[in-house]
Amino acid sequence: MSTLFDTLQLGDLTLNNRIVMAPLTRMRSKQPGNIPHALNAEYYGQRSSAGLIISEASQITPHGQGYPATPGIYSAEQVAGWKLVTDAVHEKGGKIFLQLWHVGRISHSSFHPAEGLPVAPSAVQPEGMTMTADWQQVSFETPRELELNEIPGLIADYKKAAENAKAAGFDGVEVHGANGYLLDQFLQDGSNKRKDAYGGAIENRARLLLEVVDAVTQVWNTNRVGVRLSPYGTFNDISDSDPVKLFTYVLEQLSVRGIGYAHLIEPRATGAGGGDAVYEDAPSTSQLFRKLFKGVFISAGGYNREDAIRAVESGVVDAVAFGRIFIANPDLPERLKLNAPLNKYNRDTFYGGDAVGYTDYLALK
Repeated sequence: MSTLFDTLQLGDLTLNNRIVMAPLTRMRSKQPGNIPHALNAEYYGQRSSAGLIISEASQITPHGQGYPATPGIYSAEQVAGWKLVTDAVHEKGGKIFLQLWHVGRISHSSFHPAEGLPVAPSAVQPEGMTMTADWQQVSFETPRELELNEIPGLIADYKKAAENAKAAGFDGVEVHGANGYLLDQFLQDGSNKRKDAYGGAIENRARLLLEVVDAVTQVWNTNRVGVRLSPYGTFNDISDSDPVKLFTYVLEQLSVRGIGYAHLIEPRATGAGGGDAVYEDAPSTSQLFRKLFKGVFISAGGYNREDAIRAVESGVVDAVAFGRIFIANPDLPERLKLNAPLNKYNRDTFYGGDAVGYTDYLALK
């Protein structure tokens, strides 16, 4: 029987434990060009005792940005900035993957005035509010439908971003297919109304995600690639009429491709990525989908210490990703192992700002 604190083999990588730092948008790459810098390196280095760190989501192109001060992975300057981060993590014996991100319709034209409106599978305006480049809250714009002849270029952007992640010293990459962002928008029929080869049937709606994965695995060995998914998620106004059938197909296809891990968000966390509340009566994605995927299975969403230990020991999951409590506890693996008290996080400092609420949380020693 495996425990949360045992090593885990992820392809040719040995992870020191099964405690994963979830990808956490912090909006602290505030210098021009959305470039990671020394403060970001300090933050990730502090948390290098995680078995695996998955970096904050990083836009693969300016058109893929959806929030102010989020880092990119499309310029030489960003690659150099991320190298500070990977060096800091590796110096302390940690492992770190970069999460590849395009927000699609969740963007705003203020981030890319030359390109204009955000792109999406279909011209469907999401409900709710978004942020502008100058940190203002406004209603979502109605995106424009991504043209068929633009899709090869989009896939090429993902591949180039994967190449940049390798140049920056990451140990692998995670394709962000969750939380109502672009690849998830193509997957789910609440946002995908297309009539071409990328819409309609599940096989068509999953096509873009799988083509992106295939492109990324031309750069990285398959065991150094993960995919994040959020079945039953509602964050960013996403929905599907038959999530079990959809994500059964997706996970079977990812398993056939032999990727390193599948990273699924439990919907009991509000909106599968959007808040603090936990809904105990929500379906368990690990229970529903674990058997479909042959690689490492990571689960995230509302876990406490007892839940995580039980999930790994039962074999339902291989590893557990923690978000909010990893923000507040840079030494989270040690605290969980010792059953030590946890620092309380301050939600007011999650997004934007400087070192306060970022690198000033204390370790046990």
